[in-house]
Amino acid sequence: MVERKLLPFAQGLYFIMTSLWPLLHLDSFLQITGYKTDIWLVRTVGILLFPYGLLAIYAAFSKKNAIVGVVCGLSCFGLAVIDLYYYLAGVIKWVYLIDCFLQSVFVIYWIFYVITNKVNNKFFD
Repeated sequence: MVERKLLPFAQGLYFIMTSLWPLLHLDSFLQITGYKTDIWLVRTVGILLFPYGLLAIYAAFSKKNAIVGVVCGLSCFGLAVIDLYYYLAGVIKWVYLIDCFLQSVFVIYWIFYVITNKVNNKFFD
């Protein structure tokens, strides 16, 4: 695997693991992340994040594609903003700042991924 593809692969694994975690063992998820009142929402977010993990892994093993970079980058940006906002509002635990940091690293990667996209992609035309 080429070095530049290590980060999307890591993101994909991270998304898959964190999306499946509340579905497979909710108790340990809540112990680390804090009590939640809407368990259905925790599980829904897990289910919705799973395909983004698959998309990031796909990006790690395929040619550069602008739309994949934009989608992956926007998902990370949204998660980072949510993490920071709700932590600062006192709604979620400090552990979400770790996720915010990781999401920010992923966002920076995807920005460079899209900017350096050399494929003849009609996405931006």
